[in-house]
Amino acid sequence: MRIAVTTPTGNVGRHVVSALVRAGVRPRVLLRDPDRLSPDIRDDVDAVRVDQYEPDSVAAATEGVGALFWVDPPSEGADPLADYARATDSVVRAVTDNGIGRVVFQSSVGAEKRHGAGEIDGLAHTETALDGLGIDVTHLRCGYFFTNLELQLDALRAGAPLQVILPLDLPMAWVAPRDIAEAAAGRLLSPDWSGRCVQAVHGPADLTWRQVADILSAAVGRRIGVERITDDAMRAQLRQVGMSDRLVEAVLGMSTGLREDFVPEQPRTVRTTTPTTLAAWAYDTLRPQITDASS
Repeated sequence: MRIAVTTPTGNVGRHVVSALVRAGVRPRVLLRDPDRLSPDIRDDVDAVRVDQYEPDSVAAATEGVGALFWVDPPSEGADPLADYARATDSVVRAVTDNGIGRVVFQSSVGAEKRHGAGEIDGLAHTETALDGLGIDVTHLRCGYFFTNLELQLDALRAGAPLQVILPLDLPMAWVAPRDIAEAAAGRLLSPDWSGRCVQAVHGPADLTWRQVADILSAAVGRRIGVERITDDAMRAQLRQVGMSDRLVEAVLGMSTGLREDFVPEQPRTVRTTTPTTLAAWAYDTLRPQITDASS
């Protein structure tokens, strides 16, 4: 069965590709710029130049594919939910035209709400569309990526505290992108599931932002603080970096939509718990980016 992978240079996709190659699969990888692929992997994949927002292009690129790892690409426009809808049109077209019977979709904790969670609503839209196709589909409901911390690298290097709009004592699932990739690759390769499935990927522990700050402090060898700021203060910061009003609200909504009485549909179990700790990731990945820059 031919397997196609979208966003093969992303935080999750690149690990999915590597896992498939190690399993003896030669995946077809779909991306805008094949030159972005690591030289180490280029000879082991079939790269196809494609824009995921173009249904014709995606359908042509997935001809002959039996299984697909689909990630809605990051929104680059003024209306992110419209971009998610465009990406959804592309995957629906590809599945329908090519008879792709198996899809693993990278979704998020919070997509079960369907509405009211900002950008996550776009993922919910894709989930619903894939469910309507009558194929075998697994939705990976992922926790908060460790790599999101890299968005505040400049502040961390400067010794400034992390700034968040969630309550500092609110626990939530934190997960390593590599662990998400392992779950995705396992689903793509396993014949032992069918129908509509939801697989949560929760990382090893639910953590509060206060705990995260303590873990990062120990890993990087300097005190890292965290402070809660108002929604309006965060809006102002996002607008300062050039985000449109709709994008600002979509980004904020991923936090505001999940901070009041939200309980994930999938509880933490051995099935949803993955091994990589935030401490290990921070020491291996975050520490060099902070300490090397300050030396």
